[in-house]
Amino acid sequence: MTTNLMQGKKILIVGIANDKSIAYGCAKQLRAAGADLAITYLNDKAERFVRPLAEELGADIFMPLDVTVDGQMEAVFNSCKEVWGKLDGVIHSLAFCPMEDLHAPLSECSREGFTQALDVSCYSFIEMARHAKTMMPDGGNLISFSYLGSAIATGDYNIMGCAKASLEAATRYLARDLGPLGIMVNCISPGTIATRAAGGIKDFNTMLQHNQEQSCDNQLPTIEEVGNAALYFMSELSNGVTGQIHYVDHGVCIAG
Repeated sequence: MTTNLMQGKKILIVGIANDKSIAYGCAKQLRAAGADLAITYLNDKAERFVRPLAEELGADIFMPLDVTVDGQMEAVFNSCKEVWGKLDGVIHSLAFCPMEDLHAPLSECSREGFTQALDVSCYSFIEMARHAKTMMPDGGNLISFSYLGSAIATGDYNIMGCAKASLEAATRYLARDLGPLGIMVNCISPGTIATRAAGGIKDFNTMLQHNQEQSCDNQLPTIEEVGNAALYFMSELSNGVTGQIHYVDHGVCIAG
């Protein structure tokens, strides 16, 4: 897809880990449509995987961002302000839960694990919204990513189901909060995709097979398909749409 739909738009993308990441699929589609990008990476270990992608996409800004480290988020937004002067959109593609808590029955989840899961997966989106709204004088768009396990008990999602349900609720309340500023807030809920983060889910390959069988066309989503949804929400095509949970799962969400 090559259009001028996003020409001149300044988009911050948080959460690319490698070329299989959903956030990378979004970055590709947005860049092809003309957007200027700021891209972050988690830490020194992740940088060597993300830097070539940022260079490929011609990112104007490339910085570390661990949302659990004080000051790093503020530094990223300050850099966006210095380089661009404004923001048109933010894509939040972050989630985390300690492995032992992710695999444990929900009743056995630790308080520390619960706190970490909610902090990284949900609160960081709220914090990004707080920074972004001061840089969107003409309005803008914020999106995050959820999963069907937020709405129904599925697979071995456990505590992450709670974290994503919280993220979806935050989407609705942020939409009402920021609507008067012309800022739209939405959430994309992709089906199962073999990303690095998903690899930590127990029996994930079984989930992939099950969801492919449950889909309406026996297909699984791709990061490019999710990227197209992000392009919709980041562009004028979605004017008037806010507070929504948008599924990109080939119909798995409607399966009985």
